[in-house]
Amino acid sequence: MKVLVIGAGNMGLTYAEGMAKSSLLNRRNLMIFDKSAEVITNLSKVDHFDVFDKIDDCLPKADIVFLAVKPYHIDGLFEEIKPMVNDEQIFVSLMAGVTIKTIQDGLGVKKVVRSMPNLPAQVGKGVTSYTAAKEVSRVELLMVRNLLDTTGESIKVENENFIDASTGISGSGPAYVFYFMGSMLEAALKMGFSENDSRVLVSQTFEGAVELFNQHDLSPDTWMERVASKGGTTRAALDSMDDNNVKELIKEAAYAAFDRAVELGEGK
Repeated sequence: MKVLVIGAGNMGLTYAEGMAKSSLLNRRNLMIFDKSAEVITNLSKVDHFDVFDKIDDCLPKADIVFLAVKPYHIDGLFEEIKPMVNDEQIFVSLMAGVTIKTIQDGLGVKKVVRSMPNLPAQVGKGVTSYTAAKEVSRVELLMVRNLLDTTGESIKVENENFIDASTGISGSGPAYVFYFMGSMLEAALKMGFSENDSRVLVSQTFEGAVELFNQHDLSPDTWMERVASKGGTTRAALDSMDDNNVKELIKEAAYAAFDRAVELGEGK
């Protein structure tokens, strides 16, 4: 099995490096293509995969092709590579808002998997939702899932609506966490902590809370009740959030990302 990653940006390179570190592929079976001369020069120094700056030197050899370019580049890319693709190749999209049908029509192919990764994939803690065209067999989909799992975990969803929905939760979700962390860092600094101490206080708090959540089958509400006591400091903070409708605002933010993902798929 030969795998090609088209696009060596954040996500493309993340998945290429994840696959390179796994036992699924050896160096000769993993290829990466990019048009940037600077990127190619830098990648050529890394002995993880074969690097190409000419698409016709690598695309015809590939069994599975990861599409990791910006969505607004797809028209030019599809026009360039369409004459080189074949019906047996599987195309895995890492692009937000680009539907399976858009890829099928643009390339004249049938075997397409659409996925939604997220940024923590860069540290092997990503979560990728994915769904596939009916032409992708169970065996082929298992191969794709194994490749996606090299950057964390993956979940198969029923249809593309859930890909858009997961964009609002996991795809954009790390930014929500960073938004919350940034607010807590600003509060810690205002209270007089140093930048280093503020960073430790906030990062360890998030890491510890997530670890507790993962190790026990308890709801967030139950954990909040375990931290908070009547008339105490945590209850004061939670009451302030409730009074300011923070929970509903967070839900609205997630739906805003979801709605935008749908719009992108409709070409808006």
